Amino acid sequence: MRISVLTSSRADYGIYTPLLKRLKNDTYFDLNIIAFGTHTSKKHGNTIKNILSDGFTINYQVDTVLGDSPKEITQSLSLTINEFSEIWSKETDKTDLIICLGDRYEMFAAVSASIPFNIPVAHIHGGETTLGAIDNKFRHALTLMSKYHFTSASVHSEKVENLTGNKVDIHNVGALSLDSLETISLLTTNEIKTKFNIDFSIPTILVTFHPETVSYEKNTTYAKELSATFKELTQFQIVITMPNADTMGNIIREEFVTLSDKYDHVIIIENFGLQGYFSAMKHSCFLLGNTSSGIIEAASFKKYVINLGDRQKGRYAGNNVINIKIKRDIILDTIVKTNLLGEYTGDNNYRGKEAAFQQIIKALKKI
Repeated sequence: MRISVLTSSRADYGIYTPLLKRLKNDTYFDLNIIAFGTHTSKKHGNTIKNILSDGFTINYQVDTVLGDSPKEITQSLSLTINEFSEIWSKETDKTDLIICLGDRYEMFAAVSASIPFNIPVAHIHGGETTLGAIDNKFRHALTLMSKYHFTSASVHSEKVENLTGNKVDIHNVGALSLDSLETISLLTTNEIKTKFNIDFSIPTILVTFHPETVSYEKNTTYAKELSATFKELTQFQIVITMPNADTMGNIIREEFVTLSDKYDHVIIIENFGLQGYFSAMKHSCFLLGNTSSGIIEAASFKKYVINLGDRQKGRYAGNNVINIKIKRDIILDTIVKTNLLGEYTGDNNYRGKEAAFQQIIKALKKI
């Protein structure tokens, strides 16, 4: 079976990794990787090198990121569709299935271009809801364009069924990213210090904050509120992983860079990689921001998550997630309270009955 896997960022590649390894090593499959989006952006860490260093071959590499304004994102959508029209015209008779993941606008464009060629699509992480991001619309559109569905929770399977009007080929497999926890070797604090020059023996808050793309005009205010908050948190080390290429993302990036230049306790990093990021999560006190990894993966590390604003609003979450507004006083007060909680002792609601990659492989072999 010839499978084309679409990866547009460090985030989806990290989630895909356990599945990609099995597809590569299983002679039943012929794996075709197409890398685009921020993978090819130097500004975003040139993360295409992570794919290559993991031993994978990239069949197509496409430059599609133009900027972060609404106009540039729209132009990027158009460019991605045009570029992928060329790819799918070459791959029509070679590709049995396209696999896509998530909700990014680049992913939406790449899959949209495949529709006239009638290549079947399988979608991972459909049925989820994030009301504070335009990604919510792209995710549901990807669901409607797909024939096969691999969801992360039963509530998401129900949403996919409602969207498609069909019960067939919907598989609740759990969160694929959690499979990596069984095999990945996490770094010690000394190893992190050697590799990234960050000392996690210091009490650390791991921060990932992406723009709210529905009300994108508010991101300037949010960036200022976060900056004012982090200035005061001198009792912690603040490690910030930089945001995606979303609408108004550069405003937030620039605020974080300025903050890091002025304050020694604030550290920014463009790309930890999967091993580095999970290791940072393990050794941090708790997480703060508005990223899906806080909702999905943090519980497996027994971490509480302070989820900011509306970007993840509506997403199914565990009791370790604390939702608050993006206001300095509220954030500071919540940090004090969260730091007293210690480890989270509940379960991870996104863990499936068996490894997600195993369930996906079984389903693919039945197609």
